[in-house]
Amino acid sequence: MMDGTAPHGPETVLVPLEPAIVEPRGYIQPLVEAAIRSALVIFSKQGEARSDHYHLTDCHYLYVVSGRMVYLHRLHGDPDPPQRVIVEAGQMVFSPPMVEHRVEFLEDTVCVTLSRNARDQASYEADVRRITMPVPEGPVPAGLVPERLISDGGAVR
Repeated sequence: MMDGTAPHGPETVLVPLEPAIVEPRGYIQPLVEAAIRSALVIFSKQGEARSDHYHLTDCHYLYVVSGRMVYLHRLHGDPDPPQRVIVEAGQMVFSPPMVEHRVEFLEDTVCVTLSRNARDQASYEADVRRITMPVPEGPVPAGLVPERLISDGGAVR
């Protein structure tokens, strides 16, 4: 859903993906069944960071095509440090409205962003609020390891 919630639940940041459809020509990986107003491909260099903001009404999925990143997030106004998760190629995170987020790239990374709202500059600027996300010290907890395509009679586990 792109109503600010997600069918996987509001507490789920790392989105469980449906199994890929495997066929002789390759595979098709379902990502989102929702009304999308914007789809962007974003390339980020290793060591760079993006975001440091939250959205008033927009929500978006961020699917990692290649590379690795650290996704930091917390509810807007929460005094606690943000939670962190490592997101690997083949994984996707969800950012609902009013959730502060920052992305740090552990290696060169290509992502696809799927958003509910239009992403022309005027619409984007009207909805985004920039912040300075505190970056917790210490090791980054490992995210879920993405399931690899393992064919079992045509089914993917």
